[in-house]
Amino acid sequence: MYRRVLHRSLCTATQSATTSSTASTTSIKAISQDLYKESNFRLLVEKFKKASDVERFRKKTGIYEDTVRRLASAKRFSCVRNILDHQKKYPEIDKEGFCSRIITLYGKSRMSRHARKLFDEMPQRNCTRTVLSFNALLAAYLHSRKFDLVHTLFKELPKELSVEPNLVSYNILIKALCESGSFDSGLEMLEEMEKKGLKPDLITFNTLLDALYANGRFEDGEKLWVSMRGKGIAPDIRTCNSRLMGLALEKKTKEAVEFIEEMKKDGVKPDVFSFNALIKGFVNEGNLDEAKKWFGEIGKSEFDPHKVTYATLVPFLCEKGDLKTAHEVSKDIFNHRLRVDGSLLQLVVDKLVAESMVSEAEEIVELGKANKYCRYKLNLPGPAEEKKSE
Repeated sequence: MYRRVLHRSLCTATQSATTSSTASTTSIKAISQDLYKESNFRLLVEKFKKASDVERFRKKTGIYEDTVRRLASAKRFSCVRNILDHQKKYPEIDKEGFCSRIITLYGKSRMSRHARKLFDEMPQRNCTRTVLSFNALLAAYLHSRKFDLVHTLFKELPKELSVEPNLVSYNILIKALCESGSFDSGLEMLEEMEKKGLKPDLITFNTLLDALYANGRFEDGEKLWVSMRGKGIAPDIRTCNSRLMGLALEKKTKEAVEFIEEMKKDGVKPDVFSFNALIKGFVNEGNLDEAKKWFGEIGKSEFDPHKVTYATLVPFLCEKGDLKTAHEVSKDIFNHRLRVDGSLLQLVVDKLVAESMVSEAEEIVELGKANKYCRYKLNLPGPAEEKKSE
């Protein structure tokens, strides 16, 4: 009898816990969806603050990042501050992990002053500052594009906090140095971290290679590429695309095409940015047929063209007088629902009219007006309008 009663009690407790857990999950999901759909920023802030009272909600990093990103993109920085300052009332603010999350969110909103303020308040809350929060602060200044301060803090704060910079710290510093154009200093940091026994990872090399190849330091990029492979670090698609762009800028398209084949053999699948690099290279060399060929290769792949693809190819088509292709490619922009600079389409319209391809120009103008994703105010040059009125 006792066993049956105990069994029923345990089953009831288990069912109750399961039901509670499901309800809680549904509740958090419903809150998340409601926040995502809310377009009134004032109401969004109030709903977010109310939701923050739920402990499980405060663990949802993705919801925090998405909401703050939306507000920052809309330049509602007072709303960002309202939400993030509100988090200080919860017990997690005494934990370094939670504090570091808030510091990072301030940084991604380019509000480094508030990130530093929270970092400085941590000792008052008996919240230990280790390399975790140190890195969060460095990243906050990096996101805020205050690159000089990243370097200054890197030099000064470790002594003050008695912390040792780790691989993440160096990767943030190297990124800041590269963003500020201090490529040699970035390479020096690579040597320094290795002397300290820290092994650079793929992020380290991707940061440096991207900066070197994109800024005319091709030979330095090649040396670093060899060094990376010598350390047994396999490149990923980002690394390969950096080298492809370097080859394109150096007008080494033959080597770039060969490198595409090497990538495939190494199991690295080219993406749209790989094709963009080749198109860029052939445009630089003035080779129209090859540029068009590699644009066609995008269509054969699983990828869609990127707005950079069109920004590179369309002016080149107009320059070479291939207006028939320029017209077709312009229509392709609308088919892929891409938002491009209106001047790109206006260039095509102008060139078409100049070559008496008025009906084709009118088609682009009408597509621009009818496009519900991004309406373009395109104008037909005078002669076309005169022909229309006749």
